[in-house]
Amino acid sequence: MENHNSSRLSEFVLQGFPQVGPIRGWLFFLLLLAYMFTIFGNLLIFLVIRLNTALHKPMYHFISILSFLELWYTATTIPKMLANLLSEKKTISFTGCILQTYFFHALGSSECFLLTAMSYDRYLAICRPLHYPAIMTPTLCFKMAACCWTTGFLCPISEISLVSQLPYCGDNKIPHIFCDLPPLLSLACKETSVNVLVDFAVNSFVILVPFLLIMSSYGRIIAAVLKIKSEAGRKKAFSTCASHLIVVFLFFGSIIFMYIRLKKSYSPTLDRTFAVVYSVVTPLANPIIYSLRNKELIRAIKKTIFCKEDKTSPSHH
Repeated sequence: MENHNSSRLSEFVLQGFPQVGPIRGWLFFLLLLAYMFTIFGNLLIFLVIRLNTALHKPMYHFISILSFLELWYTATTIPKMLANLLSEKKTISFTGCILQTYFFHALGSSECFLLTAMSYDRYLAICRPLHYPAIMTPTLCFKMAACCWTTGFLCPISEISLVSQLPYCGDNKIPHIFCDLPPLLSLACKETSVNVLVDFAVNSFVILVPFLLIMSSYGRIIAAVLKIKSEAGRKKAFSTCASHLIVVFLFFGSIIFMYIRLKKSYSPTLDRTFAVVYSVVTPLANPIIYSLRNKELIRAIKKTIFCKEDKTSPSHH
């Protein structure tokens, strides 16, 4: 083999879903449908919140940023997955693979921090309602969002620079659906314990710290909600938080399993399954969960889509 003695492969082969065979066409159709719905749903939520001044509140500000982030997060992996399902040649250049890994982790890290900011916003709104308008100002919202993006894009730099310097001199087949750190480490022909340790440290900071902060916020929120006298008040408070918690458990549950571990990889099938959850299912679920559980957002979506009818309506202001 030509590349066998080389320390740098020029390209990798993404094995994707090797066992799909005859159902490849169906899988392509389902994935394309999921991707189109993800783009449409997240873009709709982003635009509706931005165009509707009644929704210019901190909670919706963060939901719109999450929707915007999901558009880019899915764009780093799904188009390549779709192309590979149709193509016999499933190659990706070395640089392309490293860039895909970096942007996937940068956007994923930003999402971890953004979900933490959203839980802090809900904590202030429910546990400190009188101080909420004074604390959660538009300036603070902007600073928190900027901090989430900046930290998210800085966090994976050490992992990516280390993995890009590893020698890949034998097998170039990545047993995964997209380029990622665990499968890349499993292909390196050099001891990778330093990489595994650095990955574990970075991922603990990016995943475990936000997850524990979110759980802490929601522990306090639940305690405060249980003290509310009226049942209607309790239901309203719980419903605003339930959607956020569903997203948190879907996203964090799968990435904790995938990245918080002191070994290179588990079974490739298991890794692929969890990768589908956090790279396809969660971004697809976000617009459904947030819009279906939020009456104010549903009203704004209807008003935006059917605005012509609204204008002719006598009750329109």
